[in-house]
Amino acid sequence: MTTVRELVERYQAKASLQSYGSVYQDTTEFMNIGYGDVIALGGRHYLVLRDEAERRFGMEDPKFWVKRCTELESGEKRILKLVFHERFNMKIGDMEVPCYRSPEKEARILDMTRGDPRFMQGFSLPDSAGNNVRVIEVVFGKRLDLAVDALDCDHPTYFAEHFPGILANFIEACEAIAFLHGKGERHGDIRRDHLFRHYDTGRYVWIDFDYTFDGSANPFGVDVFGLGNILLFLVGKGIHTAQSLAETPGGRELLSRVAPQDYSVMYRYRIMNLEKLFPYIPGPLCRVLQHYAVGSEVYYESARELLDDLRPCLDGLRAA
Repeated sequence: MTTVRELVERYQAKASLQSYGSVYQDTTEFMNIGYGDVIALGGRHYLVLRDEAERRFGMEDPKFWVKRCTELESGEKRILKLVFHERFNMKIGDMEVPCYRSPEKEARILDMTRGDPRFMQGFSLPDSAGNNVRVIEVVFGKRLDLAVDALDCDHPTYFAEHFPGILANFIEACEAIAFLHGKGERHGDIRRDHLFRHYDTGRYVWIDFDYTFDGSANPFGVDVFGLGNILLFLVGKGIHTAQSLAETPGGRELLSRVAPQDYSVMYRYRIMNLEKLFPYIPGPLCRVLQHYAVGSEVYYESARELLDDLRPCLDGLRAA
């Protein structure tokens, strides 16, 4: 069998490794695959550089089944997502929704959205054991939430100068989700760190499609709530909670105006009624957010309904 050293010398002669591992055709035991190993797949060879990790709330969560690689034949960076099955329950208000990972579902969306710049690009192939491995192109961009965090300005300046453009791009991202729903597919894990801003085009790009969920009366409801959570972050230039407001005298005064029905139905510590914190936010946009609040009597059932309310908000901001 060809060794890793032979493959590297054949395709990337200038590369040097601290250690040369093994060549894997079966990725079932992904915990055994690490730096210096090569995954052989579909006639190509992927040199493993490291495990990927998600960074949220100041913590790093390693993803041992997601490998950052170099495709030896091309020298291009790729992300290989190996098969890992996981189940958990997501809580929305009083309702629990069973969620799980589905490599097959992610593979379908990769096929369905090929060439569409609103979605990460890639393809899937079976390894020698039949595992569905997804080969993903690295998105040349920055997480949207980090891009918004990096804007060094106060909220009034942010809302007047930056937010209209951000909302325009977010509406396009919502249209991408509505496209998936129209095809009968869900994104499954809509979070603000799963939306990137492309460095060259400025367009927003969705990543990570392997989660899905069961049993909801509304098959797309979890996705629609995810869109609301991102919108809340974008409008507020961050998440505002009772705890964060209580840290300053001005915040405590604002907090005194917040009622229990003003909090998010999905995350009960997040303030959804931003009108009470930022009174210059137009009423129609505040009312969109309040559809996701505890006090709402009507929740959005589809991305199209959300879009129907968001587009006039953008028109109003542009006309102001």
